Amino acid sequence: IDIGGLEIGISITIVLLAFICELINSLLGGGHGTLMTPLLILLGYAPLSIVPAVLLAEIVSGFLVSVAHHKYGNVNFRMDSNHLNVALVLGICSVIGVVIAVVTAINISTYILEMYIGILLTAVGIIMIMSMNIKSTFSWKKVLALGIFASFNKGISGGGYGPIITVGQLLTGFNSKESVSISSLAKSITCVVGFIAYILLYRNIDTVLLPSLVMGSMFSVPISVFVVKRLHEKKLRILIGAVTIILGSSTLIRLLLF
Repeated sequence: IDIGGLEIGISITIVLLAFICELINSLLGGGHGTLMTPLLILLGYAPLSIVPAVLLAEIVSGFLVSVAHHKYGNVNFRMDSNHLNVALVLGICSVIGVVIAVVTAINISTYILEMYIGILLTAVGIIMIMSMNIKSTFSWKKVLALGIFASFNKGISGGGYGPIITVGQLLTGFNSKESVSISSLAKSITCVVGFIAYILLYRNIDTVLLPSLVMGSMFSVPISVFVVKRLHEKKLRILIGAVTIILGSSTLIRLLLF
């Protein structure tokens, strides 16, 4: 009974964590996997048990959030829109980055994989904070490079995609609401590729985390999309950047000291 109660408690905890992480993700266009992966690592789960589950949860929530953003007017995903074209290009780039990432993830040690995740998250948090006031011109080459690099990070760590894609779009001229919305759709496409790649190349997928992560992510969707119109983006971006740095640093400290 005690063991069963502990398992239920952990599931409730994961549902709440998934809800919070997906709420942040939907508001900023990134942060679900970036936050969820190191939190689950700190709870004792192995990266190869975490990443496929995170990918599946973000497939569901990403498509739901994208439809809601379009309905609320935060973005235009009609067939002839540039927003949809950018999201599709980013999603197509994921085929390259994610496949390379999955092959890499299943052929390196857990220690190296967790070390990369810690370094990646710390760097992403710093970039998010340092680049808030920097802007540049739109370029399809930049979009392609962003898509491949971000999808590699997503495939190998379950996170690091949304923050890079969102910040990258802000640097190429999109406003915050457009960047967040495009990132949600592009990320869901990337997660489809990543999850399929894990099924085909790894196969031994642990499903224990799937129900809790999917449930928590879905609960956050209607709240987050409604709030995005009233969001004070700069303060929340600083917060997510700081939390990402803390989680990345915590992962590195745990590896180095224990």
